Amino acid sequence: MKTSFSPYAQTMGFEEQRDADGRLVIAMPYSDGVRGRPGFVHGGALAGLLETVAYATLSEALGEDDRPVIKPVNVTATYMRGAVEMTTYARATIERLGKRIANIEAIAWQDDIEKPVAMAQINVMLDRSRG
Repeated sequence: MKTSFSPYAQTMGFEEQRDADGRLVIAMPYSDGVRGRPGFVHGGALAGLLETVAYATLSEALGEDDRPVIKPVNVTATYMRGAVEMTTYARATIERLGKRIANIEAIAWQDDIEKPVAMAQINVMLDRSRG
């Protein structure tokens, strides 16, 4: 399934990829638009990448026939090491998908998935009341 990126994700230059298992991975190429302090990626760009991959992964899990309104309850980003001037990748795992709540964990890395640069815990409410 091809991911439909938000205007924010398009502006940031995010690119959809798949890992060897077919899981969604979103790449954020390094550019001046994601630069923070000299030589490093801005924390807000990392948080945006993590949030984008989480929502895209959730959307895939819900499928075409189930499109609730997704309302963020909590987003907690943890920065583990400085992300340097290179492409950053992210993928997400849905920890719980219920009727009203979803819990998602997302990780971002650069050259080694075993050495994440950031991760996020994201809790959302699923509003299925429309329609």
